[in-house]
Amino acid sequence: MLTGRSWAVKCCVKCGSVVESDSHLSGFAGEFTVSRIGKLPVEIPAGVKCDISGSHLKVTGPKGTLAASFSEKISVALDGNIINVTRSTDKIEHRALHGLTRALINNMVIGVTQGYRKTLLIEGVGYRASVQGKNLNVQVGYSHPVIITPREGILFEVEGTQTIRVSGIDKQQVGQMAAEIRKLRPVEPYKGKGIRYEGEYVLRKESKSGA
Repeated sequence: MLTGRSWAVKCCVKCGSVVESDSHLSGFAGEFTVSRIGKLPVEIPAGVKCDISGSHLKVTGPKGTLAASFSEKISVALDGNIINVTRSTDKIEHRALHGLTRALINNMVIGVTQGYRKTLLIEGVGYRASVQGKNLNVQVGYSHPVIITPREGILFEVEGTQTIRVSGIDKQQVGQMAAEIRKLRPVEPYKGKGIRYEGEYVLRKESKSGA
């Protein structure tokens, strides 16, 4: 079985390329030394407080507080207004965790300062949505309205009757809540009826004609 290095060499020979150094093989297993995402520092804007205790991080900002725990193989250090993320080894799983951890921390900082929002559009005759207290009332062709209770930290807004906005400080929770709403009535390809994300492209099909 070919390793990443031997596979790359074989491909270069087939394509007529001459392998002169290891730089030609960067990107294959065993050649990375630093994650391209993980090596980027996370800048802490004014008004945001970060508390690091071992592998636990707590971020507090104008919009709220988020906390998360990370793998002990990943080191998170605060240096002034910069958070640096490093890993203990170059194992594949640790390289993956390196970039993931940095991305999650950056999402936390953005969440407590700017927040996140997902917009969904409803299309179809009689299809509509409204807010009842904190809950979302969605009517999309079923015999009864569907009442959706928001997750903790999630806010529903409805513009008109066919535009739903899901907002919050936790990116994962906002995305999950929006996905659950969209799942109620995915867009069908013939008339385009259903719930879709704003900006989502739906491949349309011609209506079936009778014989």
